[in-house]
Amino acid sequence: MADGDDATLDREALSAYLEAEVEGFSGLNRIVKFQSGQSNPTYRLDVESGTYVLRAKPPGKLLKSAHQVDREYRVMKALAGTGVPVPAMLHLATDDASPIGRAFFVMEHVAGRTFWDPALPELDEPQERGAIFDAMNETLAAIHSVDVEAAGLSDFGRPGNYFARQLSRWSDQWRQSKIDDIPDMDRLIAWLEANLPADDGVATLVHGDFRLDNLIFAPDRPKVAAVIDWELSTLGHPLADLAYQCMQWRLPNLGSFKGLGGIDRAERGIPTEAQYVARYCERRGLGGIDDWTFHLAFSFFRLAAILQGVFKRYADGNASNPEKAQIYGRNVPVLAKLALEAIDEG
Repeated sequence: MADGDDATLDREALSAYLEAEVEGFSGLNRIVKFQSGQSNPTYRLDVESGTYVLRAKPPGKLLKSAHQVDREYRVMKALAGTGVPVPAMLHLATDDASPIGRAFFVMEHVAGRTFWDPALPELDEPQERGAIFDAMNETLAAIHSVDVEAAGLSDFGRPGNYFARQLSRWSDQWRQSKIDDIPDMDRLIAWLEANLPADDGVATLVHGDFRLDNLIFAPDRPKVAAVIDWELSTLGHPLADLAYQCMQWRLPNLGSFKGLGGIDRAERGIPTEAQYVARYCERRGLGGIDDWTFHLAFSFFRLAAILQGVFKRYADGNASNPEKAQIYGRNVPVLAKLALEAIDEG
């Protein structure tokens, strides 16, 4: 094993496999695991022929419908050449063929900047921060404007009420991964079920986890160079993506939370939630948004269910990053409380 290699991957077996399957791949020298990528472990491959990224299923027993790296690969490959920037997809290894015992894909490494805190403390000028938020907004609108038929994604999701399906899915995931009772989650699920909006027939490609740290920005300008982490992507309602991102205006900027709550946004050049939503609506030709409270509450619930799944993998000994997984588990009741507060305010 080379210095710095991740101990969970067999470098020699992986190198031989990829040299046979990926054109130009030659000489795997080092495997470095990214600390991000809680759901699907992600690795940088330092290779004589260049730098690549490998994203794999986690080891161990997995919840049904989770960790579908094949879906990530498919959607990013389909988006090549559209208005949505994505890394080039190079190879997909199935569970049966994989030299590491589980499915993975390899993609190009996109050089650029990743921002982890939406307050953008590393930027000096308010206009820089505003430009970053506008680039996010532009990219989200581009995702929702993809011609799914032309991209070969018309079968990427099921027909019918997206929020009804999602509420059922994440309620089931919550119950399967629940360790302790959290009464606020039970109250939240009951409210969402009682206030489910009627299906308006709108369906687009949705990313499913659209947030600042899933974007790679160009090194020298406020432009999105790549959108990553498409595990939860599907055909669904675009407002799910928008509301999910807008949670950051309500999350605190404290401890493990990296939100905009308590931040002087005007001073920093960051738009308000209302301004951000209005700019998105302008880009997509929308007159306004109904049921915004439901969309926000649902987004908090869904994130809580996702984090509970990560915590359950920690409890089962399969977490990609055990320390972060513990923190995520503590955040679940906080998110449920914030959802109920949004409902009360609405």
